[in-house]
Amino acid sequence: MAKSTEAALRNQVIYSVYVRNHSEEGTFKAVEKDLERIKGLGVDIIWLLPVHPIGLTARKGGLGSPYANQNYREINPELGSLEDFRSLTEVIHGHGMKCIIDVVYNHTSPDSWLVENHPDFFYRTPDGKLGNRVGDWGDIVDLDYNNKDLWDYQIESLKRWAGMVDGFRCDVAPLLPLDFWLHAREEVAKVNPGCLWLGESIEPDFTMHLRTRGMVSLSDSEVLQAFDACYDYDIYPYFMGYLNGSCTLGNYVEKINAQEYIYPGNYVKLRFLENHDRPRAKALLPDEKNLINWTAFMYFQKGMPLIYGGQETGNEICPDLFDKNTVNWNTGKDLSWLFKALYPIKHQAVMAHGVCHLSAHEGDDIVTGLYTWGEQKLAGVFSLRGKPADVELGLQDGEYVNLIDGSTVTVAEGKVHCSGKPVIIEA
Repeated sequence: MAKSTEAALRNQVIYSVYVRNHSEEGTFKAVEKDLERIKGLGVDIIWLLPVHPIGLTARKGGLGSPYANQNYREINPELGSLEDFRSLTEVIHGHGMKCIIDVVYNHTSPDSWLVENHPDFFYRTPDGKLGNRVGDWGDIVDLDYNNKDLWDYQIESLKRWAGMVDGFRCDVAPLLPLDFWLHAREEVAKVNPGCLWLGESIEPDFTMHLRTRGMVSLSDSEVLQAFDACYDYDIYPYFMGYLNGSCTLGNYVEKINAQEYIYPGNYVKLRFLENHDRPRAKALLPDEKNLINWTAFMYFQKGMPLIYGGQETGNEICPDLFDKNTVNWNTGKDLSWLFKALYPIKHQAVMAHGVCHLSAHEGDDIVTGLYTWGEQKLAGVFSLRGKPADVELGLQDGEYVNLIDGSTVTVAEGKVHCSGKPVIIEA
């Protein structure tokens, strides 16, 4: 774990914006207009998907993927000008939020500025051609970090942006050498000592697949030596397994509990139900009662919750990475009230510094959890399939207040009656 990482990051909520598809205009200026609403949800950090120019060669779809970067040091003119970008970051700061940008350092588009000016920075196939080591990424070519001159160029690029933004979300971070990330963090700190580093770590099967091919594929424990936070893809297969019936609730919960003792004491995980690479939460959890419970459970877990733009209005379709596909802000559904209610709970100190233990109640599809920090305790009950039941919570009998909706919660004979709604109480 990065030694300087503060546990208080676990109190922070991130909101992810895909600028092209956040509005019909698809511009920085349009995002500016929405910041007051976003802040009102309870958001601390805005994460902008890549804002750099997109390559033309081998482009997928009509507009291309923002992850096929053409120039690390320029702004995509389709989104606005550099001045527009600076204005957006200033307005984000004016709303009391931070801004991080996506950096895609494993690869570029085949027609990138680096391909034209530094072809020696790139991986070559056995026949000497540009290529990539992950076959289905056909719109990009891989960089070669055996070249230390590439390190200097990439780190200089980061330092330029670090003077404008508060941090970076680093795409497929495990595919780059750990020493590069450690050096980059050290150098960027000279420009921005408080820079936030979020690494997109990868799922276990993908890690093993890459290693069988002789590729660099860092574990989460390695990634966390250089980054402040990484994805919880280590447990994502068990989350999906529980939903599709191939994994028990107990298996899933134990994998979450294990994070408390396999990672350093200041570990931070990005908690999410959806992101731009995965299905929408509403598509996975169409029943609203279940979705509400899962959302509350996501916030309860130790780490930084992620809201992907449109999640609050129950969008079922992820915006297309390769074309115009605007978020539907008029679905007739609105979970804003839930995010707003969970935000002050997430900012309690016990959620940053306490130890969290979860228990699975298999027959009822309920998870209970307890944070302990000195004399402070915070307990949660989450009915993941919306079932009512009486569950053991290990608290003294009495009446408590559900911090989510202000309702009264009674504990009798050590058990709480779960009506099917999520419960979080101070104990």
